[in-house]
Amino acid sequence: MKIAIASDHGGFELKTQLIEYYKKQGLTLQDMGTYSSDSCDYPDIAEKLCRAILSGDVQMGILICGTGIGISIAANRYKGIRAAILYSDDVARLAREHNNANVAVFGGRTMTKEEVCRRMDIFLQTEFEGGRHQRRIDKLDK
Repeated sequence: MKIAIASDHGGFELKTQLIEYYKKQGLTLQDMGTYSSDSCDYPDIAEKLCRAILSGDVQMGILICGTGIGISIAANRYKGIRAAILYSDDVARLAREHNNANVAVFGGRTMTKEEVCRRMDIFLQTEFEGGRHQRRIDKLDK
């Protein structure tokens, strides 16, 4: 599975830590920017990652901004993107089981690397349940 990762300046440090963590796990994350802590605009970062998912270049994404809020709002404007802020372990599981989320969102200023790695691991290990949940997702994409 190909997974892209992107952040604005508020998530740059956490993004760098995640790339290193997953590299040690044998998983290469495709880095889609930003490449420094210089100020940038989260809608531009979200667009680049969302277009990569929608084109099929990658299957999932990780987005990070200061709180996760702005970049998740930007990502969810794209039909076919289901971005979820994984603020707890239960939410990490349910975002996949019930919502078939394809973008995990984190706050670089509000979450620790340990929390994020644990939640991302849960997210990646969880399968979509389908069934009644698929009907709801279909309605989102109309």
